[in-house]
Amino acid sequence: MPVTISDIAKRAKVSPATVSRVLNNSGYVKEDTKLRILSAIKEMNYTPSAIARSLSKSETNTIGVVVPDITNSYFGEIIKGISEIAEKNNLNIILFNTDNYLEKEIRALNLLKEQRIKGIIMTPGFGAEQFNDTYIKTINNLNIPIILVSADVKFKKLNGVFVDNVKGGFDATNLLVKEGHTKIGIMTGLLSSEPVMDMLEGYKKALKESNIQFVNKYVFYGDFKLDKAYEVTKKFLKEKDPPTAVVVCSNMMTMGVIKAIKEQNKDIPEDLAIVGVNKIDFLDVVGLNITYMEDSPIELGKAAMDMLRDVINNTDDTEVRRLVIAPQIVAKGSEKKYR
Repeated sequence: MPVTISDIAKRAKVSPATVSRVLNNSGYVKEDTKLRILSAIKEMNYTPSAIARSLSKSETNTIGVVVPDITNSYFGEIIKGISEIAEKNNLNIILFNTDNYLEKEIRALNLLKEQRIKGIIMTPGFGAEQFNDTYIKTINNLNIPIILVSADVKFKKLNGVFVDNVKGGFDATNLLVKEGHTKIGIMTGLLSSEPVMDMLEGYKKALKESNIQFVNKYVFYGDFKLDKAYEVTKKFLKEKDPPTAVVVCSNMMTMGVIKAIKEQNKDIPEDLAIVGVNKIDFLDVVGLNITYMEDSPIELGKAAMDMLRDVINNTDDTEVRRLVIAPQIVAKGSEKKYR
């Protein structure tokens, strides 16, 4: 049986309330009594319940993190950045994966509120075309500091750390233009995703500034997943007059594009030039040098955690905090033009 506060109280010959005051460092306890209680705790190898302590304090030393796809290394790196800062500040993390389902996101937010956490860092999912009334009400009624990371919500201006994806889409497309490409495609994720819409805007802007006509058939619709990108790429590679280059809006879709190219015994960039999003370590291992737009997800996570700490520690400052990080293009050769 686990040791309880009552057991400690009996051993130290005090009341459970006195033990509780020592554990929570609240209220006056005589020094000799305190030492007797601490000695009993050590002798009985007692570990305080974090949940019980949170109930007495009305708050835990914990933050919630909500992401749409934990299998995507991009979100894994965001979590890593959050964890680095949280650990340095003795904060625990409760993690929720929503699989891009609105219902799971709502459930996660409600559960985190029940846990009396200090704050939430969240990447909103991209699965719903519009946020429903329940979701909006859930966000508005949280009364907990919340920081968005990487993606925004449309209905309310919240604190957050974001990426200038318009610039990213523009720079990626412009790099291909400078290499001589004129038939440039873009593989998007779900169009309900604000980052994707911003990248698409940047893509169109770069084409327009270079007097290259926007062609609807060169916009390929994915869902951020490898399998869909693979199927879409297989299809357009067989079509008449395919693009010579493509901007891919997520790392998992980049993997799907590469799989389709290799399966058809085609080469990068000779048969199709690629600019992806964020470094994929596996590609370096197998010797594939893929150019990418780097938005430093680990740094996004760190910045989001720093912002959350700032909001928690400065409750009187109600100004909305918004940080936008400019992505950088890392050219590794896959953008070149050969046909």
